[in-house]
Order: sequence, then C-alpha cells, then structure tokens
Amino acid sequence: MLKAELHQLWKVERPQVTQSVSDAAALGDRSENAEYIYGKKRLREIDRRVRYLSKRLEEMTVVSSVPDDTDKIYFGAYVTLENEEGEAFNYRLVGPDEIDPHKGYISIDSPMGKALLGKPLDSEISISTPTGEQTYWVIAIAYRTESA
Repeated sequence: MLKAELHQLWKVERPQVTQSVSDAAALGDRSENAEYIYGKKRLREIDRRVRYLSKRLEEMTVVSSVPDDTDKIYFGAYVTLENEEGEAFNYRLVGPDEIDPHKGYISIDSPMGKALLGKPLDSEISISTPTGEQTYWVIAIAYRTESA
C-alpha cells in the first residue's frame, strides 16, 4: 500500500500539480494568484509525504512467514476475543502503517496490541479504556498467508 501511494504521489499527482503551478506562474503576479499559492502548498505536502514514505519503506521489513509457535499471539496474528457479555471481536495485529479499524487491524503498539502480544489461547487480558477496565478472553488465534 505504501509503495502504491508513493508511486501515485510521485509519478501521477506531483507532475500534474507541478504543471498547474507552472501554468499559474506564467499568468503573471504570483502574490495574488490563488492557483499558484495553493499549488505550491500542495507540492510541499506531496514532497513531505514522499520523503516520509521513502524513509519508512527503507526501514520496513515485510513479515511473510508464520511464527514457529502458532499457539501464541505474535505480529500478523488473527485473534478472536470475547468480552464479559459474550460478544466476539476479531482483530489482526499489524504494524503502525497498516492500521485499519474497519478491517479490525490494530497496531502492535496500541494498548490492546501490547496486551495481546505473547498471550496463548484462553488467556484473559484486561485493558483500561475511557469507560473503565475491560476484560477479554482469547478464544482463537490464527495465522494466514496473504494469498489465503
């Protein structure tokens, strides 16, 4: 996803914005030219994001293997939790760049992620939330490859 975003910004969006800024600059007075001013601002935003993505991609390691001990929760695990009311929740532990609440992807750096790391099946975990202490039980742990 990050590589696709970097490609979109660098190869598609930046050339378009650069061209529109160039066209706006050719019109004359730049101090009162909104297209020029906002185009330059957008170029700075794109360049900032491109620098960030480039650095992140250099530092990242893609984890594509399943851990040796699949009976415990580690990075990439799909976890099913049950609360005190018997409601089930499905999560996947991911890195901070992959968080997606709609898919149930939570960061390993989040309070829930930290509480889950290393826990075996049937473990009880407690999380402090704004509404108070919440207790969950680990009822399923699974690891899937990306092709699954």
